[in-house]
Amino acid sequence: MSDRAVDNLGALLRRLSRLLHRKITDAFALVVHHKSAGSFGAIAGLAIACIFAWKLLSPSSGRRARDRRKDRASSSTSLAETGNESPASEGNLPIGPLMDANAVEDVASAVELTLGQIVRKRLGGCRRITCQLLGIILEEKTPEELQKHATVKLPVLPVIKEICKHCDLYLMETVLDNESEQRVLSALENSGIFLYSGLIKDKVLFCSTETGRTSFVRQLESDWHVDSNLDIISQLSRFIRFQLYISQMESGQIAPNVFTSTSLEQFFS
Repeated sequence: MSDRAVDNLGALLRRLSRLLHRKITDAFALVVHHKSAGSFGAIAGLAIACIFAWKLLSPSSGRRARDRRKDRASSSTSLAETGNESPASEGNLPIGPLMDANAVEDVASAVELTLGQIVRKRLGGCRRITCQLLGIILEEKTPEELQKHATVKLPVLPVIKEICKHCDLYLMETVLDNESEQRVLSALENSGIFLYSGLIKDKVLFCSTETGRTSFVRQLESDWHVDSNLDIISQLSRFIRFQLYISQMESGQIAPNVFTSTSLEQFFS
């Protein structure tokens, strides 16, 4: 109840008091004329009831209740300013921030995102992404190894599948001969990457030099590029929106738009 409502109630009670006073005066006058013992008893009972009602509903009682509310409000304000909490035994919630930074991080970590959600969040509306094969999609790390064998890294396949759902993916690599190209394509086909990811063989590109890979990326106007060659990453940093540098070594900050990770699957974990 607001202070104004309490004041209105006090005015109403004062009018009621005056009305009761007139009624009691009239009743006493009636008793004096009739001098009835029953009338005296009725008047006494009425007077006692009126006194108790006045004590209960008097404006001073309303003022005391209002003062108690003000005291509680001022004490709550002082607690909020000092950052103190009410005793837990009283069942009150702490006043102030409900969670500190560590608690927020705990809640966020408790919400486990799916791989698809992580890929969408990381790529941020990426339209086209280009990715080197050696050391990222393939176990091999040099073109010379591809002359002997080609092996697809199985943990990376779910990531490739999710990337293909949201982006136009191109894979590319520098090779030394045509046999290496066929070996890579066979390894990718045997892994099932062309079946469930939506990737097609025409989007697997080969070149004979590292410069050729740089030209592929620029011609495709990629939004993201993934590579393990630091020179290529550095050359493309001015032209590509974002890049991911795959390296087992700590390289520090290369450029504001370049991220670093030990593997493609780790970046999306």
